[in-house]
Amino acid sequence: MKKLERSLALPAVIAISIGGMLGSGIFVLPGLAAAKTGPSVWLAYLIAAICILPAALSKSELATAMPSSGGAYVYIERAFGPLFGTISGIGLWLSLLLKSSFALIGLGAYLAVLINIDDSLTKLVALGFLCFIMLLNVFGIKKVGKVQIVVVSISLTCLISIFLVGFPLVNPEFLTPFLSNGNTGLISTVAFVYISYAGVTKVAAIAGEIKNPDRNLPLAMILSLLTIAAVYVFITFVLVGNIPINDLTSDIRPVYTVAKIIGGKYFGYIAAAVGTITLMSMANSGVLASSRFPFAMARDRLLPSFLKRLNSKYVTPVGAIVITCVTMAFVIIFLDVVKIAKLASAFKVLMFISVNLCVIILRETSAQWYRPSYKSPLYPFLQIFGILSGLILLVFLGWMPFLAILAISALGTFLYFLIGKDVMRTGVLRNYGHRPALYLFNKKNKDQAIDQPQEEKSSSNLDPKIASDAGAIVPLLGNENSPETLVDIAAAINSKKKIQALKITEIPNQTDLDAVLEDSSEAVSLKRRLSSLSKSKGITVAFESVVTHELSNTINELSSQSSCEWLVMGWDGRSHSGILVSNPIGWLLANINSNLALFKDNGVRHVGKVLLALRPGRKDRNFIEIAQRVCSFYGASLTLLHVVPEKTTNKNIFAMEEKSSSKLEQSKAEVVIVKSDDPVETISEISAGYDLLILGAPEKDNWINVLFGGGKDKFTEKSACSVLRLTVKD
Repeated sequence: MKKLERSLALPAVIAISIGGMLGSGIFVLPGLAAAKTGPSVWLAYLIAAICILPAALSKSELATAMPSSGGAYVYIERAFGPLFGTISGIGLWLSLLLKSSFALIGLGAYLAVLINIDDSLTKLVALGFLCFIMLLNVFGIKKVGKVQIVVVSISLTCLISIFLVGFPLVNPEFLTPFLSNGNTGLISTVAFVYISYAGVTKVAAIAGEIKNPDRNLPLAMILSLLTIAAVYVFITFVLVGNIPINDLTSDIRPVYTVAKIIGGKYFGYIAAAVGTITLMSMANSGVLASSRFPFAMARDRLLPSFLKRLNSKYVTPVGAIVITCVTMAFVIIFLDVVKIAKLASAFKVLMFISVNLCVIILRETSAQWYRPSYKSPLYPFLQIFGILSGLILLVFLGWMPFLAILAISALGTFLYFLIGKDVMRTGVLRNYGHRPALYLFNKKNKDQAIDQPQEEKSSSNLDPKIASDAGAIVPLLGNENSPETLVDIAAAINSKKKIQALKITEIPNQTDLDAVLEDSSEAVSLKRRLSSLSKSKGITVAFESVVTHELSNTINELSSQSSCEWLVMGWDGRSHSGILVSNPIGWLLANINSNLALFKDNGVRHVGKVLLALRPGRKDRNFIEIAQRVCSFYGASLTLLHVVPEKTTNKNIFAMEEKSSSKLEQSKAEVVIVKSDDPVETISEISAGYDLLILGAPEKDNWINVLFGGGKDKFTEKSACSVLRLTVKD
């Protein structure tokens, strides 16, 4: 089965979390929020951050117990069962969808500043960008997510600049009355801006791709929440301190307005440009994330099957993406911005209440499989606070969001009984909820349940156990002439007994990794062939099929295995295309954590004669040992070749021959020294009499140049036999 690869480190997780929050919450919402509470809007943002903290910590716990993509939908479905899973999936889908729609309307407002569009055309502009975003997601544009880090950096820089310039200019007269609508208005505003922090838990949906999730996931959530809370509080304080409240309350581009007031027209234009790209990025990531919910639900047979189908060419869930974008279009056309924000906050509050309940249910029922590596502190008081504060906020959002929640509950129930009623899964609440006393009072039974063997626990989407004792790892990317030959080469240079071969498939960020978990026919065939090779050659070859969003991160992670001596990869030898053809990883090759062997397969299937060509002054012994290991594996003869300049004296040649001969241990080994001022042509001619040429990487060559253009690997290009090019770490 294809398995998930953990490739996201703490900085990347923090960037994703901040990117999920930095958008409409500060670029669009503050003016509308100020209309409800006045200058105290900054306090509303602060209280909202406190109210969302329990959900962030609870979701961290749930994610380390269920480290699979899908996030809150998976947790709620597992705890409450498929009926509530259906309702929650629709609610989560709508909350992200609404937030993205809100961002697109704000995008239109900011863009109107830059290209002088009439404000009445804001929704039309939003629809145009929505169509563009839909195409990006359908066509599976890879690595769009990497742009998020750049966008977040630009946005934070702009907002910090606004704070530094605007804080000294705050007018105290603008800050009174502090509570324009009393305590009721403040609490209503807290509920209204709640959606601004929704992205803090978005990273839980990719828990299966995070390194060391028990540490990095909660830490990333807390650090990103503190960062964004500070940004929201300080910027909203600057907004209400520099813009008269009557002007601010109807402004959906307040960051542009305050930038223009404190820094002039051009500073305002810069802020408008930053707002446009930030909201664009947020809307795109929102479509990407929200389309995963109907896709995952269809995969779980809770929604129509067409929503889980992947486009054969682009490997993206086109049905889920299109229905998400069409729904967003209706939202943009028929709802005003205040209603969109209220509905988005209401659905998110409800989901976070459910997340806190999940932790309580799963802990109290003592479900055998529930083993979180991180546990939320102050249990259950923190969860109870999250539930009660959420219920209070729901009440203060008004009757319209409440009716919408009832409607979604009715729709989810209808869809469940129409489509998903035959699903055999049941939630923990149904299985264990009626007998908590048994687990509470019968400690023996409880301990026995906890101590059940690992094999009996849920094994779905567990962290991949790539052979940690493998001496050589062979990534197979689909462009190898013969995977068997590549594995054979790995066995020849490996001093240990075990080899790990991996069929790695990279898919677009728009596709959930879980969607491609079933092995392809190609992977099944490859596994069978390598198994036959293992038996016939008497070598141990483990095989796994891996799906990843980040090929370079995955390969880097493989090379970091504690016992991995060699990373062995196929190479066509041409400098203009590189090892991975359309997936440049020059940075990986420059920082590889193990010895690297690049094999250019020229079709030779029997290795009887090996030629080792070394440059004078290199550390020969490592390469000679490896070459002798290869010859021993194949039963081949070894020739150590030195190409020296024409002016080299016979005395120096004799000394070189004596020194090299002393390093050779095999009986079928010889030293050949050739005078030539054209070593490339000489080695090319001599290689015609051999089956395998072993070379070291040029000491002064830059791997990026060699593999991706700029530098030419002429020795490899002109070789008449197969080439094994080695980079040995000191």
